[in-house]
Amino acid sequence: MNMIESMKVRIRSVEYLKMLKREHTYAELSKMFDLPATVLNRYIMGRVLPNEERAKEFVAYFRKKYSVQEEIRKRIKCDSEGYFDNSTILYDTLLLEEIAEQVVERFPQTEKVFTSETDGIPIACTIALRLGVDAVYARKKKEVGITDYIEETYIPSSSGNLMSLYLPKNALQKNEKVLVVDDVLRSGETQKALIKLAKRSGASIYGIFVIISIGDFGLPTDENFYSLVHL
Repeated sequence: MNMIESMKVRIRSVEYLKMLKREHTYAELSKMFDLPATVLNRYIMGRVLPNEERAKEFVAYFRKKYSVQEEIRKRIKCDSEGYFDNSTILYDTLLLEEIAEQVVERFPQTEKVFTSETDGIPIACTIALRLGVDAVYARKKKEVGITDYIEETYIPSSSGNLMSLYLPKNALQKNEKVLVVDDVLRSGETQKALIKLAKRSGASIYGIFVIISIGDFGLPTDENFYSLVHL
């Protein structure tokens, strides 16, 4: 492991410790890892990084004990209409980073991350940051200062009204490997509009990722689709 990869593992291990600290006391963490609470506190507070060997132990323990899918399911509280508030997922930067970690492992050759405003932006930006690529999003309205757009009109099943997405021209380049990302997929109409916009730009759909998918959404079967939780 080179120096850069080693540093990434060490930093990631501290993020995992912070997530574990949400549910465990320092005394409990001390027993888990057979380390003094004072040492764990220095790691979690960012005063010092664990060495590579110890970092790997933290990472291995976390991935054995923690399920991001179960964590997401715990936070989903549906109302009588089947809708839910996903803000506890989208506001949690550490959880988003763990979600992004799994997405990056599945789509490592992504060249652009593509979503629509607004709820898809947090996870799209987190994934893009992990990959070191740009995050592009289609707007729901044209904005002053941008003159050339590609427009795609669709009908969301939830409203029955015509909706449009606007992608600034040249935001996606020809043959770029694009990962379409969103927080929730219900009917699939928004995601299909994003796919059409990407293809009209000449880009290649490398994959589609959503945190939560609901029901039978009817996306093209030939696309590389990945969802962490299906309801």
